[in-house]
Order: sequence, then C-alpha cells, then structure tokens
Amino acid sequence: MLAMFIAVLSTPALAAEPSALGVGSSAGESSEESARSPIPDSFGRDTPRQTVQSFINALSENDYLLASNYLNLSKSDNPTPIVRQFKQALDAGGRFQPDLQINNTPEGNLADQLPPDQEKVGNISINDKNVSLILERVVAENGKQYWQFSSDTLSLVPDVIENTEPTLISRYTMESLEDEKLFGYQLADLVAAIMLALGSFLVTYIAVWLCYHFLRIAYPRVRGEPLPLPNKIILPLSVVIMALILSEVMVYSGVSVTLREPINRFTDIASWLAVTWLLLRMVDVLFTRAVNLSYKKNYIERVSILGLMRKITKALLLIFAVIVIFGNLGFDLTTGIAALGVGGLALALGAQKTIENLVGSVVVVADSPVRIGDYCKFGTYEGTVIDIGIRSSRVRTLTRTIVTVPNGDFSSMQIENFTSRDMFQFLHNLYIKRSADINVIFEMVNDLDTLLKEHELTNKEWNQANILELRQDCYIIQLRAYVNSFDVIEFYGKQDTLLVDILTKVKDYKVEHALPTQQLLVNQADLDHQSEPETADATSNEQTNNGSEDVVKTSAAVVEENSPLQLTEKSVQADSSDSSKIDSSQTNSTKSAVKDKKAAKLAKSKVSNPNKSKQITTLRLAKRKFKRTKKSFNISIWNQPWNKP
Repeated sequence: MLAMFIAVLSTPALAAEPSALGVGSSAGESSEESARSPIPDSFGRDTPRQTVQSFINALSENDYLLASNYLNLSKSDNPTPIVRQFKQALDAGGRFQPDLQINNTPEGNLADQLPPDQEKVGNISINDKNVSLILERVVAENGKQYWQFSSDTLSLVPDVIENTEPTLISRYTMESLEDEKLFGYQLADLVAAIMLALGSFLVTYIAVWLCYHFLRIAYPRVRGEPLPLPNKIILPLSVVIMALILSEVMVYSGVSVTLREPINRFTDIASWLAVTWLLLRMVDVLFTRAVNLSYKKNYIERVSILGLMRKITKALLLIFAVIVIFGNLGFDLTTGIAALGVGGLALALGAQKTIENLVGSVVVVADSPVRIGDYCKFGTYEGTVIDIGIRSSRVRTLTRTIVTVPNGDFSSMQIENFTSRDMFQFLHNLYIKRSADINVIFEMVNDLDTLLKEHELTNKEWNQANILELRQDCYIIQLRAYVNSFDVIEFYGKQDTLLVDILTKVKDYKVEHALPTQQLLVNQADLDHQSEPETADATSNEQTNNGSEDVVKTSAAVVEENSPLQLTEKSVQADSSDSSKIDSSQTNSTKSAVKDKKAAKLAKSKVSNPNKSKQITTLRLAKRKFKRTKKSFNISIWNQPWNKP
C-alpha cells in the first residue's frame, strides 16, 4: 500500500499535451480532417476534469504563473497574489469532487441546474462561509473555447480567508521541516498525511472490532441464533470507513490541497478495493448460508447453481472494481468498455448453446419441476433423476442406463413428475360371464361400491364401482378408488390387500369370471401336406411291430431251449472230465437268457407304444432340417445341430 501510495503521488496529473493529443499532425493528413477535429488546448483546459487536474499539478510545482492560466482573470489583475489567496483558501477548506464525478467532455455536464457554460467542481467551506468552485467556459478571440475558474468564485475568496486561523500542521511543524520537500511535496504535509492515515486506520479498526464483538454477544441473546457475519469483514469494513473519513481529517488538519488530491485519488482506489473485498466476503457469507439451507431442505440440485451464481457475482464485482479504479487513475475507459461489450457479444454468440444450458439449469432449479430422487417422465424416457448439474441433468431409466439431457432442452420439455403426486389411483376391471343373473350382478356391484367407499385403505376422493360395458360374452365392472401412499411400493402393498378383499367379496355371489377366448385358424393346405408323412410313419410302424413280434417269438424259443431243467439234466449226464466245459456253457446260456429277457421287454414296450417309432422318425427328420439350416445360414445361435446319441 505504501509503494502504491508513493507511485500515485509521484504520477503527475494527466494533462493534455500537444504532441500526445495530435497537435503536430502528419503531412499526409488532409486539411478537411484537421478542420473537423478541434485543436486541443495547450494548457489542458478542454474539459472540466482536465482543467482541475492541470491546475493542481501547476500548484504542486509552485508555478503560479502557469496556475494563473486556469483562472479567469482580467488583464489588470496581478495573477500571483490571486493564485496565492486561492491556494490558501483551498488548503484551509477546499474540497474538490472525485475525479469520476467531474465531467470529462468539452461540453460539460448539461444535465445539472447550472447554465450550459458553467460547471461545479467542488466548494470551499471555512467556518460558516461557503463558496462554490465554479468553472466557466471562456471563448478566446480566435474562437477557441476552454474552461477556467470563474471570476465570481475568485472574487469571493478574499472574504473567505479573511478570518482564517493557522492550521494544525502549521502550528506543530518543526521549523527544520518547513522548507523540505520530497517527491515535489512539502515534507511536513507528507509526514502529517501518513500519520493521519495510520491513525485513522487504527482508530477505525479498533472501533469496528469492538462493535463486531458486541454484536457477537448481543445478537444470540436477541435472536436466539449466532451472528451470521464472520470476523473476516472487520478488516475491509475498517478500510472503507477509514477511506471515507480520511479526506475530512486531512482538511481539518490543514494538509495542502496539492497533496490532498493525490491522496484522495488513492483513498478512492483503496475504498473501492475495500468495498469490493467486503462485498466478496458478503457474497461468500450469503451463498454459504444458501448452500447450507439447500442441504437442510434437501434441495441438492440447487448447490451447483448456487456455486455458479457465486462465481458470476464475484467476477462482475471484480470487473466493476477494475473499471472504477482505472477511471480514478485517469484512464479513458470508453473504448475499453465498448470493446468489452463487443467481445462479450461475440462470446455470447459463440457459446449460445452453453449459455442456453446455463439459463436452463437456473430455470430447472428455480421452477423445480423435478428434484434429485424424483421419478419422472420426459419425452420418450422415464426414470429417476440422479443429478441436476450446471450444464445437464442425468436420469437413470428402468433399464438401469443413464440418460444425459442438456438443461436447455430439459427445461423446455413437458415433464411428468410421479413422485409429487399426493395419492395413487386404484383402477381395475372385473369380467363376469353373461350367464350370471342380472339381479345378482346389480347386487354385487352395489356391495363392491360400498366396500370401496368404506374400506380403511381408500380415501374420499373418488370411490366407485359400476358396470362399465356390456359385451357379448361378459359384463365389465369397473372398480375405481384412490389410495393414500408415500411411494409406489407402499401403494402396491395396499393394492394387494384391496384386491384380495374384493375377490373375497365376489366369491359370495353365484357368478363366474369370464376367461379370455382364443381362436385357432388352420390352413387346409398345411393339413394335406402333413398327412403324407403320417402315412409313411404308419407303414414303418407296422413293419416295426411285425419285427418286434418275431423278436419276441425267437426270444421265447431260446428261453425254452435253454431252460434250467434241461441244463441240469445235461450236467448230470456229462462226464466228470467235461465238468468245466459244462459250467462255462451254463454261464453263457444264463447271460444269453438275460439278454433275451431284455429284448423281449423292449419289444413289448414297442408294441404297447406304437407311436414311438413315429417320434423317432420325426426327430431324425428334424435333425436333418437343422443341419441344412446350419450350413445355409450360420448366423443364429438357435440353428445348431443336435448331438447324436
């Protein structure tokens, strides 16, 4: 801050120099262009702001002859005493308006209540006397116009300084410092200004600190909650208050006007920085409180939007502070602001979809058609909202996929929110056969209507049972009711109970539920085509049956020949030397008998189930068909050949 302070003090006021403002024009410029643009004044008196800054700059250099060019004096006046008196009055109680409030156009401020050729730039207030600092537009003999301090203001200066007393600085300044200068300013004024700035800051900081801690103790007792302001606002608030009171403190102390104006420019910059700093702190406090409140009320989707708004607000504050600070430094920001506007327009056109999505996210959060966790239907999709971001929203569908929808499109869709409904509709139909007696139907409908209206799970919104339609095969009885429920799972449980009670009630009546009828259409050509393979299957079945009968007869004969009695007789008559051969033959004959029994049993099963061979033949045909399909297409997982047994 001290380095910036010295830099501002050492920077001369921006006066209009002839070389910088284009007095020395190049030879290539046309005479018409030079005639259209007026030649700037060599003393920098083209605008009221330039006149004031150039006059103060001349006073800081103690060049009274140069300073007299900014006063509207007559030829008979002695300029040096008048300039001295005017400087004395300004040192004692002169207050110029801030630079941004002084008009910087050649015409001046035409919206004030003064004549068009006059401009107020400040006032001189000493004791109970007050003189307005008025500039007037003077027309020279050559037709050139410029601004000077009016003769009326200068005529009132002697009366103002007639009874002035010595200032505090002149009273308590050491004699050794009276004629010393630093950076072109009186050393006594510099030391006094620094001490006044530090003292004002310390006093202001202590006062703000005490007030904050007093509020921190008293606020919870009054409101029952802690103070929402953090202690981080103490320092920027102290700087703001110090910048506001420092100018008056320096006027009261008698600091020279040539030093006060650069310091006022510095304090204006410091005050704007402090205000920006304070506003940034307040923005953090407000948005943090809003985020906590969103979490408390389960508005999770607003958190990201609040974060975006916080960043945008901070960026706007910083841009505004930069514009004001550079304006106080004397820069003309008209061209820069115009370029910034054009650049912003180009950026807006290039990022049109992004800005649309940002605006859509704000609309979604502000309007709140859905929140995170709500089940909704939009467009051709439906699912549960899992996130509402800055650019897009994400929805998990019933197939467990995630659909990302830009907020610009999402905000313009027709959204149906199922979670926000206050009750669920129970709507079902009963189909009763037409064979039932109409009196029984009418009685049953009345009892069902009473059941729906008096059931403990239904409310009084709309409960009704009525005959909806008469069909050729059935009566359609409509059951309508509304059930209070928090979610669909609870509703399904209550709906099951209500359906069971209704069906139990229907059992008390002699009625039958009508089942859906089915109609089978058969093509005659397909029947004729299928009759031919059935005839071939019948022929093969007869041959198989005949073969099986022969097998049965052969097996029976073998069993009779190899009966156990004959084997026993042969074994008794055999020789002892051939006993081993008889035993082996007996074993072989026993095994063959078992095999014959199995064959006879298989033949008997084939005789009892004559369609077995037909099924085998059909399966073999199907196998061949699948093999050909596999070779011809080979694209489906179903066209695979069967494994051979």
